[in-house]
Amino acid sequence: MTGLVRSLDDRVDGYFDRLRGNPLADRVFYTASSLGEFGLIWVMLALLRALRGGAANERAAVRSITGTVVESVLVNAVLKSVFRRTRPVSDVVHPHPFRQPLTSSFPSGHATAAFCAATLLSDQDPLGPLYFAAAAVVATSRIHTKIHHASDVVGGIAIGTLLGVIGRRIAPLAKRS
Repeated sequence: MTGLVRSLDDRVDGYFDRLRGNPLADRVFYTASSLGEFGLIWVMLALLRALRGGAANERAAVRSITGTVVESVLVNAVLKSVFRRTRPVSDVVHPHPFRQPLTSSFPSGHATAAFCAATLLSDQDPLGPLYFAAAAVVATSRIHTKIHHASDVVGGIAIGTLLGVIGRRIAPLAKRS
């Protein structure tokens, strides 16, 4: 690992050290991390978009769920096996229960899924910024909980956004009239 990446990871981790132990921050980030498990939050948001009615909303929901399944396979079965990065050493007592993953740290699957889903769901939706806000909280939660290095999350954001853009091109929503 390069010194620049390690420096970024250490600096961001030091910032989060000041937040860890804050009851509100812990509750928000641990909840977000749990909601990100297995793409739960993205399925819920996709279903809520579909329930708003209209062909574009239904297509966006199906495309988002399909896209995050594809993203999950690519990231968890392919990329993580290539990189095999160790997770941060955590001597932190976790104030809330959550699943401890056993896969490689790079890239963050939560961040990849979050930004892939946000990119797909935000297409032709005025609520787009809310999807990205939720994605940012879920991705950031992985640093706060010390499950990922900051660079894992940054890489996950980039990969997830790229996969979302590819998904938009492969399966575009109907054009607005």
